[in-house]
Amino acid sequence: MPKAVIWDVGNVVVRWNPRTLYSQIFPEPVACDRFLSSVCTMIWHVNHDLGVSFADNRKPLISQFPEYREEIEAWETRWWDMFSGTIPESEAAIEALHAAGVPQYGLTNMSDETFEGTMAMSPAFGRLADIVVSGREGMIKPDPRIYALTCERFGLAPEDIFFIDDGLANVESARAFGIDTHHFTDPAALRPALVARGLLQV
Repeated sequence: MPKAVIWDVGNVVVRWNPRTLYSQIFPEPVACDRFLSSVCTMIWHVNHDLGVSFADNRKPLISQFPEYREEIEAWETRWWDMFSGTIPESEAAIEALHAAGVPQYGLTNMSDETFEGTMAMSPAFGRLADIVVSGREGMIKPDPRIYALTCERFGLAPEDIFFIDDGLANVESARAFGIDTHHFTDPAALRPALVARGLLQV
């Protein structure tokens, strides 16, 4: 049985999607798709998770797409409009694990610039003893080095951990590292997965 649970944050505890913001800026779906697939792409955004500041990361993009300056700047200035609330099933599971005395931690791909604001979105984050933030470490999931760092930081062996993440590549790399995982795609499947590991009761 795992000894501790490690949580991803985005789309596991809080819902985050750039489209939530940019569908307001580009009401026409085709225009929104075009912007997110060719200007502010997820490949570009990864630099934030690696620790590059919003200000530094947007400079070359604005030089390349000056006609989209305001829309690119909105990635930071309207960052919080990308969120659409918390995931109640995850919050409830965190509280139940806390009540059961199960140690809990976090491992997230996230800019350090947005970390504190994200933590303020749910009191459940206060139940996590510590969180590894990619933007502080200069490495991101699914890089196996971040799992090694996480184990060292939290004093856990891979086999001690049950890791919950919405990214399939992250889940697969963690599993290859020796960590038991749950690919978070359906909130209703979360508690049964915790029960199956003996971490919660039915």
